[in-house]
Amino acid sequence: MNWTELLCSERLGDKNYQPGASRSIFVQDHDRIVFSAPFRRLANKTQVQPLYEHDHVHHRLIHSIEVSSVGRSLAMKIGHWLEEHGHIGANDVSSIANIVQAACVAHDIGNPPFGHSGEEAMGGWFAERFAAPTGILADIDKAQQSEFIKFEGNAQGFRIITRLEMYRNAGGMRLSKATLGAFTKYPVSASTLQNLNSTSQNDYIGLKKFGLFSSELELFSEVAKAIGLPEETNVDARWWRRHPLVFIVEAADDVCYNIVDLEDAFTTGELPFDTVKKILHEVAGKPNRDVTGYSQAEHIAFLRALSIGKAIDSCFEAFTRNYEEIMAGTFSASLAEAGPLAPLFNDIKKLSRDQIFTARRKTELEVSGRRTIGNVMSGILPVYENLAQVKWDASKLSEHCQQLTRALDLDLRDINSPVQALHALADFTSGMTDRYALRISRMLSGT
Repeated sequence: MNWTELLCSERLGDKNYQPGASRSIFVQDHDRIVFSAPFRRLANKTQVQPLYEHDHVHHRLIHSIEVSSVGRSLAMKIGHWLEEHGHIGANDVSSIANIVQAACVAHDIGNPPFGHSGEEAMGGWFAERFAAPTGILADIDKAQQSEFIKFEGNAQGFRIITRLEMYRNAGGMRLSKATLGAFTKYPVSASTLQNLNSTSQNDYIGLKKFGLFSSELELFSEVAKAIGLPEETNVDARWWRRHPLVFIVEAADDVCYNIVDLEDAFTTGELPFDTVKKILHEVAGKPNRDVTGYSQAEHIAFLRALSIGKAIDSCFEAFTRNYEEIMAGTFSASLAEAGPLAPLFNDIKKLSRDQIFTARRKTELEVSGRRTIGNVMSGILPVYENLAQVKWDASKLSEHCQQLTRALDLDLRDINSPVQALHALADFTSGMTDRYALRISRMLSGT
């Protein structure tokens, strides 16, 4: 891969667009994302702690902004290194930082309510109905069922920014192809990943999950060709190597959720002060600053800030050390786990897995969230079933389905097949905030 292609400023759906002299197209990408409705909705979506009443606990929008800040800092550091070593020109340093910042603010834009448990809830609902399919579910090809059963927020995010938001079905937000490449952590469809799993050929980090619905596969193919991503093809598979900037976006996310989750767990009382202080003191490089007079919260915030700085340095070292492999598309690890702080990141992940993610209150709310999502999807499925029965003519829906459509403001445009109907169902459900999902679940249940 080469940086001339990787930093392609051509817009998806608008090849002839020329940005003004005062604002980079990559800055415009960032601004289009942060002013969008899907981005605003992240303010009421779970990061780790669902439906928490404490104002200082992170939600998806704050997390996304923090990830973009860390990503920009890491990208600037790497950009200067690339310039010093003659890999890019001076003007490209800011371009790399701007691309990463834009991709970072979008990285969670496709996540459903209730965090990762929401993805599992949606996938579980689809899996139950595909097990004994009726109606429109009976008409979904087996190869396509996997993208619903393993519902993936990354794929939904790509769908939002390239198809649903702004210029609907005409490039979506019309972001630059460089930003779209940096956004796509898993450049593979669900059916391809399933084929690769069956032949044990999925040891590449970009194949950990799927990140593209079949409906957007050709859109990504256009992006990949423009930015020069190596394509892997055989009879049963078609996927691409990662854009090098994906590793920076991923690292920024890893840094934020690992370190900030600890601060949130201290804030909510799920982890004691001494436990959080001990591990962050290690990550922060064992600072000896006098913290006399600090409250416990101030002490943790101080260590969190230093820890993020040290983590950025660790990821920078991992990128530069593995630069040749990254550019060849063969590097297959995250920067967090390839840097000198990797052992401490592993300790944090174990602590989170054992004491934060399994906390009783969080578990109770995830169970409730799963039921909430199931209620919503079951409650609105009849609209799409009825739409199929009237040959996709929304004006002919039954009176009850028309009421549901009006009450929920369902978007029934561009639905002409069972697959499109299920995507529309998933679009609506994944787009809900936590509290809106609860309200709609109660309305549909009559409670």
